[in-house]
Amino acid sequence: MADSRLLAAMLLLAVVRFPAAEALGVNWGTMASHQLPPSTVVRMLQDNGIKKVKLFDADSGPLGALAGTGIEVMVAIPNVMLDVMTDYDTAREWVHKNVSAYNFNGGVNIKYVAVGNEPFLSSLNGTFLNVTFPALQNIQRALNDAGLGDTIKATVPLNADVYESPVDTPVPSAGRFRAEISGLMTEIVQFLNQSGAPFTVNIYPYLSLYGHDDFPLDFAFFDGTSSPVVDKATGISYTNVFDANFDTLVSALAAAGVGGLPVVVGEVGWPTDGDKHATAAYAQRFYAGLLKKLAANAGTPLRANQYVEVYLFSLIDEDVKSVAPGNFERHWGMTRYDGQPKYYMDLSGQGRNTALTGARGVEYLPRAWCVLNTNSPPENMSRLGDNVGYACTYADCTSLSYGSTCNGMDAAGNASYAFNAYFQVFDQDEEACGFEGLAVRTRLDPSTGTCNFSIQLETTSAAAGRRRGPAVAVTAVLVAVLAAMLTLF
Repeated sequence: MADSRLLAAMLLLAVVRFPAAEALGVNWGTMASHQLPPSTVVRMLQDNGIKKVKLFDADSGPLGALAGTGIEVMVAIPNVMLDVMTDYDTAREWVHKNVSAYNFNGGVNIKYVAVGNEPFLSSLNGTFLNVTFPALQNIQRALNDAGLGDTIKATVPLNADVYESPVDTPVPSAGRFRAEISGLMTEIVQFLNQSGAPFTVNIYPYLSLYGHDDFPLDFAFFDGTSSPVVDKATGISYTNVFDANFDTLVSALAAAGVGGLPVVVGEVGWPTDGDKHATAAYAQRFYAGLLKKLAANAGTPLRANQYVEVYLFSLIDEDVKSVAPGNFERHWGMTRYDGQPKYYMDLSGQGRNTALTGARGVEYLPRAWCVLNTNSPPENMSRLGDNVGYACTYADCTSLSYGSTCNGMDAAGNASYAFNAYFQVFDQDEEACGFEGLAVRTRLDPSTGTCNFSIQLETTSAAAGRRRGPAVAVTAVLVAVLAAMLTLF
């Protein structure tokens, strides 16, 4: 493929491994049409010295592969299950099946249970406000009753939008929980404090840039800024948004009476495609600064000289994640869909020109692509827009969006990319490269210098299951962009 030589060079530099930052973990998401085998992912964690992993459910595949490794695990209860967890018997059964069952010599080293994932997001319009805290209480009670409560804690990963500073005093020391959930948040943090569990927060400096062209670019990174935020109440000058965000939470916790509550950063990272600021170069820059900070145990101004427990987001790209937040959502991985690194990254925080050790023994489908048939009759071209839209409904075309890696191609290239994405999702099935005669198979790699036409993984997952319906519908914006480009024919 187009970037195979770069990846090979990066892997050569990764021969010598260095210990990861003390509190470093990663998120392992599985919302992909073709997943790496769990054993392959676990081996990649071990090869890179990663000792902590955060999951988004309690699937037996990843948990079984993690057994006997000693890797600390945060298992999760999805938001859709929070309602049923308000019943204690159901919560107790869940703990028995998904925690106690793995608690044996040589089992899974479960440390946390994540109760929901960002259930209080403003965009969710209060859907989970009445069920999250009862579910949290029941899960911790069930852990206690199972004799596991001293070593395994229930927590709630929350988005940073649960706290804020007033518009007229936008500084960290003025941080408070959002007014409409302040009472509920106070109850939750006091419960966490009593049970010995941490507050888990997801912080995304990238999102400060997304859609905000007036946000100072350098404030999103860790290498200095010309526009620091000065908190006059404390005299602290903030040079990056991560520290400012974290300390806003610290102030909110203090105002709620639990100023010493430990904080775990459940998600932090940088995407590499789907937006003009979502690039591999920016991701490399962001992680270089973050990892250096973590390795030095620098903490933040309000919690100086302390290590911060962090889970990087995320390990692998996921091509069926919802793109409702933005086209970048499918590109958070430090590695591509196949577990191969995207950029240089030194987990030790020492700034060495090294990279993650990629997944080993990856099996791909045959070297075949599906591209636009330029010999198709002219009358067929009138149906090209509809066919491209169809392909992007069932496959991931986000790399074609504005500012992305494949955005610079011509209309023929766009159509070929869409057709190939669909062809690969459906395991290179012959019927998946038809498109009313507009597409044709090829053995010649159509990738360009910046745009990779992927070959999907050979998996044992049932392709028929993927064919029953679209993973996630393509955004209306992307369809419009593609249709406009295709009118060039």
